[in-house]
Amino acid sequence: MSQVIRIGSRGSMLALWQAEHVAGLLRGRGHGVEIEVIKTIGDRLQDVTFAQVGSKGMFTLEIEEALAAGRIDLAVHSLKDLPTELPEGFAIGVTPKRVDARDVLVSRDYASLQALPEGARVGTSSLRRRAQLRALRPDLEYVEFRGNVDTRLRKLGEGQAEAIVLAAAGLDRLEKTEWIRERLEPEVVCPAAGQGALGIEIRAGDARIGEVVGFLDDADTRFAVTAERVALAALGGGCQVPIGVHCRRSASGFEILGAVADPAGGTVMRSRVVGEDADELGRAVAADLLEQGAAELFEGIGTH
Repeated sequence: MSQVIRIGSRGSMLALWQAEHVAGLLRGRGHGVEIEVIKTIGDRLQDVTFAQVGSKGMFTLEIEEALAAGRIDLAVHSLKDLPTELPEGFAIGVTPKRVDARDVLVSRDYASLQALPEGARVGTSSLRRRAQLRALRPDLEYVEFRGNVDTRLRKLGEGQAEAIVLAAAGLDRLEKTEWIRERLEPEVVCPAAGQGALGIEIRAGDARIGEVVGFLDDADTRFAVTAERVALAALGGGCQVPIGVHCRRSASGFEILGAVADPAGGTVMRSRVVGEDADELGRAVAADLLEQGAAELFEGIGTH
């Protein structure tokens, strides 16, 4: 009988859905699987902004500690939560096929971003979303919205905002799509690097687990998120910097879209590059944005 595989996961409904999804695929290959719920600093500090917490490892540190200690064999993350440089001793083993990477506008009463009345409150915890949205609709009020998907939907239902912006992937996975009014194309609101993708983190050099999870890897997803994470690293970005980057297959190969927005609103620098090498694509879109003056927009923003 094969050794039981232990998966580490955060305790939110979405995190557990993702962990159970991977567990189900592994069980389908005949493996015994257990899931250990691990609370991270990002989960404990729900009443402060991402900028106050600091982004590096806020949803991963405690899980990586369990992985290093051998309490778990792998961790299932939303890839956008993983820093572009993992601590020594860890590796992204596989990247399963990505689902919808777009952001969505969620509202009880309004059909689209443009339909929101002047002064309407839009809830988001993401500086990236807020900065890009503010360039499109500077007349709206953007309010801080922390919490898991259920918490944010509850706040919306209570009338704490007229709309919220979330990742499509989480709502689709949890089948909580009733109030999705508009899926925002990457050319409108460019997603975060890795959005919609899972990252299966393992101990570096763990050949046994690497072999066990190898069947989950999707080549197109790995290419796209590699390019996105290279671009994000080259731009020096994290959760506190308003950077969007999205790579996808197109008729002419792969294309990568980049967007850097002025946190105060009004300015969005955009770039599009086509190519066949993930690292080169990521570096090229970052270089173009930096040449446009992206670094100046980051001044005064913490980048830990």
